[in-house]
Amino acid sequence: WVRLVESGGDSVQAGGSLRLSCTSSDYPLTTTSQAWFRQVPGKEREAVATIGDSASSYRSDYHNDVRGRFRITRDNAKNTVYLQMDSLKPEDSDMYYCAADPGPICYNLDEYRNVGQGTQVTVTS
Repeated sequence: WVRLVESGGDSVQAGGSLRLSCTSSDYPLTTTSQAWFRQVPGKEREAVATIGDSASSYRSDYHNDVRGRFRITRDNAKNTVYLQMDSLKPEDSDMYYCAADPGPICYNLDEYRNVGQGTQVTVTS
């Protein structure tokens, strides 16, 4: 079990930006594929951004709703994965979770062994 810590969630106005961070103090995230998920109460959790491990050349992918507005990146020196969120919309308001596991990217949060506690993003109109 790996402890993942998310940060960066906040309340912003529509059109604003936030950068979420996910880090681990006890596990090299460079050996994992990672994903950011979000879940609105009463709705299914969805992967908004994913980034593969070195075997995939750190290939990234995005949910259609965020493509062009969100960007997932790694800073291997800091053992941190970021989610840059621009042009935020009220419908982006959600709890965002970081997940990481060795191997290929998975789009089902329930299949991840390592998931953070989440960071809240609120976008006001």
